[in-house]
Amino acid sequence: MKKLPIGVQDYKKIIEGNYVYVDKTKYIYDLISSEVPIFLSRPRRFGKSLTVSTLYYIFKGEKELFKDTYIYDRWEFKEYPIIKLDMSDNNLNSYEEFIKSLYDKINELYKEQEIEPTTDDLPTMFGNLITGLSKKHKKRVVILIDEYEAPILEHLNNKKEAEKVRRFLREFYKKIKTKDEYIKFVFITGITKFTKTGVFSALNNLNDISLNKKYSQMLGYTQEELEFYFKDHIKETSEEMGISEEELLKGLKEYYNGFSFDGEHYVYNPFSILKFFEEKKFQNYWFESGSPSFLYEYIKNRKITYEDLVKETVSAMDFSTREIEDANANIFFTQAGYLTFKGIKKLGLKEKYILDYPNIEVKSSFSRLILEANYGLKGLDEAENIIYEKIYDNDIEGLIEEIKKVISSIPYNLHEKEERYYHSLIFAILAIAGLNVRAEEMTNIGRSDVVLEFNERVYIIEAKLDKSAEEAIKQIKEKKYYEKYRGKEIYLIGINISSEKRNIEDYIIEKDTSLREGF
Repeated sequence: MKKLPIGVQDYKKIIEGNYVYVDKTKYIYDLISSEVPIFLSRPRRFGKSLTVSTLYYIFKGEKELFKDTYIYDRWEFKEYPIIKLDMSDNNLNSYEEFIKSLYDKINELYKEQEIEPTTDDLPTMFGNLITGLSKKHKKRVVILIDEYEAPILEHLNNKKEAEKVRRFLREFYKKIKTKDEYIKFVFITGITKFTKTGVFSALNNLNDISLNKKYSQMLGYTQEELEFYFKDHIKETSEEMGISEEELLKGLKEYYNGFSFDGEHYVYNPFSILKFFEEKKFQNYWFESGSPSFLYEYIKNRKITYEDLVKETVSAMDFSTREIEDANANIFFTQAGYLTFKGIKKLGLKEKYILDYPNIEVKSSFSRLILEANYGLKGLDEAENIIYEKIYDNDIEGLIEEIKKVISSIPYNLHEKEERYYHSLIFAILAIAGLNVRAEEMTNIGRSDVVLEFNERVYIIEAKLDKSAEEAIKQIKEKKYYEKYRGKEIYLIGINISSEKRNIEDYIIEKDTSLREGF
């Protein structure tokens, strides 16, 4: 059984070390055959660096590394001079430290190639390196840049510092266009897309494939790839966990699938899948593997809620009209991978993307972050376990009592006298337990506040502020929020929240098995 390449981003090491490699060279072949400069944005830990490494060995001409892959007998493996830069591998604490760190890297490339620099101006040095390499080797140069905007993202909450870095990078990357005649191929990748006035304002020859349907599954694992390349791991894990392969695959899909970059095709997060097969238990691997430190402050400063993020559809243009620190929160979080496209809304000849959390892993982790940043709640592990146990045992009264306990922990000054505030709060509390919970779910005549599904049970929750629980139940029935769940065991839960007590005051639970056939 092949090893799991957890944290291994070097293609050569994966092949020679007998690690699992999911063959993505069909996409790479199509890209490099065109010779068009390429830009691709994807969330962190999605295979960007491995893609850059794969391109590196292709253009180094190391054909035998690609035996049994799609590209092996299709590409003429010639060696080209390569400039490979990982912009996250710099000192990013300040603008000055970043410049010094990058200068050292460019200077090292000069020494490796035995070319003498004629200036210490970094953009000019970069441009001269391109022409120098091309002339020395009498071949055009391949440029591979990973995490191109890492120095900007590091200062996302410091607009002045971010703009200083951006101005420099704009001049630095400009050299890629001005030296076009010396360049064979360009591949630039990062987490966020660029704007027309930002870093890449001069690179109007760059082909952005980030939302291109043809390349939507280039990074990440498809369902077919998961079942083919990891069949031995699936078998071993299902046996060890004592569940069927079918149950295992269903769980993997709910937890780790759901990322989409075109609104139609979906992929698994690679890091979560690899960690799952190593640990053999469902945990939030991707989110907890290093979510950016600025995320907490970003949410806290802007009072981000789930409803804020998903209430509006977005267009492709929304991703390229503002710099990332000025973009709407839903645009930023979509690019970072905390939201994804969950469908396409057709508006005549135009298309809009519907946004939502990709899967249970992201939903539960992000909800916890919202509870910590917006509501001042800490130490939620016990609540998470209790909530899951109460739903598992179908103890609805116990569940509501636990929700009340969590709400009572919120500092007095953070409460708001708005119904919407409590809808968001109840949704987030349920979501941290890794449950299939949805907010503001649309029906043909209204929106239910919160819907939770567990096995074959459905819980429809309506919460009212300073109104009766009876009124909440009445609304569920009048709006027929249950209609789409006929055939399942349905529970209607009406909740009254007191603005004076800042908590749930009373509630009504109705189980109506007649809903299986209809009222």
